[in-house]
Formats: sequence, C-alpha cells, structure tokens
Amino acid sequence: MTLQSISWGATILLLVTTLSILLIRDWRWSLTLLAAQYIGIFWLTQLHWTISMAAVKLVTGWMAATILGITRSAHNPKFAAAPYRSWPEGRFFRILAALLAFLVVLSAAPGVVQLLPGIGFPEVTSSLILMTMGLLLLGLTIQPLRVVIGLLTVLAGFEILYAAVETSTLVAALLAVINLGLALVGSYLLTAGLEELEA
Repeated sequence: MTLQSISWGATILLLVTTLSILLIRDWRWSLTLLAAQYIGIFWLTQLHWTISMAAVKLVTGWMAATILGITRSAHNPKFAAAPYRSWPEGRFFRILAALLAFLVVLSAAPGVVQLLPGIGFPEVTSSLILMTMGLLLLGLTIQPLRVVIGLLTVLAGFEILYAAVETSTLVAALLAVINLGLALVGSYLLTAGLEELEA
C-alpha cells in the first residue's frame, strides 16, 4: 500500500467525520468523530513533520476532545433540558450545503497545489475540506460545544497546509497550545451557559 493511497484514505476519513459532525446532534458522537478526525490529521501532518511532532498534534486533539467531553458530561442532566439551537435545522439543507462546499474544494484544490509546491493533492483536499466544513459548522450553530468543534476543525485544516511550509518544533508547540486553549475556552463557555440556564 503506497503513501498516496493511505493519504487518500485519510482524506476520505476526514470527509466522513466532518460530514457526520455536521449532521449528528449527539455530543458524544460529535466528540468521538472529532477524536477520529485527528487520526487523519496525524497521518497527513507526519508526511512533512517527524512522527513525534505529528504525534503531538494527535495527542493534543485527543486532549481537547477529552476536555470538552468531561465538561459536557459533568453537567449532562442539566444540559438535557436545553434546546438544540441551530438554524436551519433540516438535514437535507446541511447535506446540500456540504455538497456545495465539497464542490468548491474540488475546484479550488488544483490551484492551491500549484501555489504550494511540495504538498500533495490529498493534503490540500483534506485541508480545504476541514476548513470549509468547519466554517459551515460555525455558520449553522450557536451552541458553544459545536462552535468550538468548528473552530478546532478550521484550525486543523490550516495546520495540514502549514505543516508543509513550516517544520519548526516551536510552531508545532504553539499550535498545540492554541488547540488546548480553544478547548479550555469552550469548556468555560459550556459552564457559563449552564449558569445562565440555572439563573
């Protein structure tokens, strides 16, 4: 099995996980899919970084998902009463929007490959999928947990492209701190949202 075919497998994994996060409303599945998403991100970043630096990305993503999951599960009974606020709520609309985003990715990817020599078509496609689907998720929800998942997804897409340009250990550490910071801010917003429900 060649590196190219494994990279396309990671791209398909990222497409499936981001589309599932967009469609599934259960927070447990959303965080599980976010953790699975980081496996594909790990593979695509290790093509340009060392295994240890890419593993930092994987572990950081899993830690972010764990932080969000612990915070959300600690307040599970009280959150159950909160309505799921999202516009629009129809799955057909979300599938159609995701399809349009995927068409934009397919049309833009060849141009990005020409702009960034040294990066393959699967990495560019995966990066653009993560960024567009993350932005789509951000545009369709106001729920703090899903907003943080969308931000982490957009940042992960950027990191795949940036891994081909910059191989500095300091930059990898800075991106890991940003991911953990986003998870902690999301944890705080979940707790603050709970206090508003109780007031």
